[in-house]
Amino acid sequence: MIFAINCEICRMQKITFSDIENLLKADRSVRRFDASRHISLDALERIVGLTRYCASARNLQPLRYMAISETEDCDALFPLLSWAGYYEWWPGPDIDQRPTGYIIQCLDTSLTANPMCDDGLHLQAMTMGATAWGMGCCIIKAFNATKLKELFKLPDYIEPRYVLAVGYPAEKTAIVEMGADGNYKYYRDKDDTQCVPKRSLEEILLK
Repeated sequence: MIFAINCEICRMQKITFSDIENLLKADRSVRRFDASRHISLDALERIVGLTRYCASARNLQPLRYMAISETEDCDALFPLLSWAGYYEWWPGPDIDQRPTGYIIQCLDTSLTANPMCDDGLHLQAMTMGATAWGMGCCIIKAFNATKLKELFKLPDYIEPRYVLAVGYPAEKTAIVEMGADGNYKYYRDKDDTQCVPKRSLEEILLK
C-alpha cells in the first residue's frame, strides 16, 4: 500500500526514472567554485532539511548538522580541509574559486557510536538537492576534526564526520567510461574538464 501511494505521488508530480538518473549523472564532485556567488544560510538549511526524509538505520536519526555561510567562518574553515587526494600537486581552490558555504555533518555520540548507513544516504540527498538548484558540492572526509571542533566550539559528544563544500561550479565535470586498465582515478582532461571514470553495468552486476 505504501509503495503504491509513493508511486502515485511520483506520477502526480511527473517524476520519472530518467529524472532521477539524469540528476545522479549531474551530481558530480566540484572542487572549483565561483566565489563571487554567495550561498545563503537559508539555502544551506533547506538542503540539510532534505535529510529528514532519508531512511535511517533503526530510525535513530543520530546525525546533526552545522550550516556555515558567513565569509569569516568559511575562511577559517578552509585551511582545515584537504582537497582532491589524487591531485597531490594541488593545494585546493584559489581564493576566487573557493566554496561560499559549508555543511558540517556530525554524529551525536550520546545516541550511538555507529550511524550505520545514514551518513552516506544524507550526503547523497544533500548533493542531489544542491545539484537540482544549480549548485555543486564536494564531500570532504580529510579534515582536521580536532581544530574544527575547537573553531566552532562543538561539545565533546558531537563528532564531525564529513564536511560538505557548497557553491556554484566554476569547472566542468563529466562521467567517462572506465578504461580496460581499470584506472578509477578522477582526472582533468586537455580541456580542463574534471573526468570521473565509472565501471560499466556489466562489471558491477553479479551473474
